[in-house]
Amino acid sequence: MNESVHVRHATSEDIEGIVTCSVALLTEDAAVRDPKVEPLWALRHGRESFEATLADPSCLLLVADDGAGAVVGYLIGVLAEPVAVLPIRSATLRALYVAPERRGTGTGTRLTADFLAWARDHGAVRAEVSAYAGNDAGRRFYERQGFTTRALRLDLDLESTPAP
Repeated sequence: MNESVHVRHATSEDIEGIVTCSVALLTEDAAVRDPKVEPLWALRHGRESFEATLADPSCLLLVADDGAGAVVGYLIGVLAEPVAVLPIRSATLRALYVAPERRGTGTGTRLTADFLAWARDHGAVRAEVSAYAGNDAGRRFYERQGFTTRALRLDLDLESTPAP
């Protein structure tokens, strides 16, 4: 593991670095696989969204920094309360990004391990994550972290599909 990377809870001072990483995540992954994704969303709305995440006790915002304070990765997690049909508390890993030069160094594994520990500490009995079907590297990474496929989400773009 890369000892020069520090994983810690984010602060307001990290927001600009998280915005930069979020743009990279959306550009490298989501927008490539879904033309409806707005890759520059974080430039317009990320600051407010990430500040709200910091303030929400049901959310986790972690950063990986390079030891000099530069953000080289981040993770967002959120807790979901039990509902009648699924009477368990769960945690969703909503976003995970590690800068390309830090991939393969254990940074993503450390972010994910801290997320899983946080989820357990907050009473979650299940953790979940979504990955694009075409993101083979991402899916393999999550499988190495212990995630398995339980469900498959299928999309239909209604504007490009004729009505029956």
